[in-house]
Amino acid sequence: MPTSSNDSRIDYVEFVVTDIPRARDFYEKAFGWTMTDYGPEYCAFADGRLEGGFTTIGTVSPGGPLVILYADDLGAMQKSIEAAGGRIVKPIFDFPGGRRFHFVDPDGYELAVWSKV
Repeated sequence: MPTSSNDSRIDYVEFVVTDIPRARDFYEKAFGWTMTDYGPEYCAFADGRLEGGFTTIGTVSPGGPLVILYADDLGAMQKSIEAAGGRIVKPIFDFPGGRRFHFVDPDGYELAVWSKV
């Protein structure tokens, strides 16, 4: 059986949150993601390449896999995240291949942003 071009690739990311409007507002402001509301318990997002969702069905469980976003301008992205209400938990640091920082969103999920420069 042939496989599709999306076989074995990350296809969707879902976050359990306590407040969908707050999560939607944070990710719209910080990254410009598009949102689609599906009632009071679910909101889908799209970043132009990957899709995911926010749901209140379940228990908020910060941690798990580290979701890493890319930014052409790391400093500008950090300012955008802070202006949207995110908190930097690991300042910008060098690693083999580039630089990155970690932040937590309003529900406590830790994510990272990296850049080649």
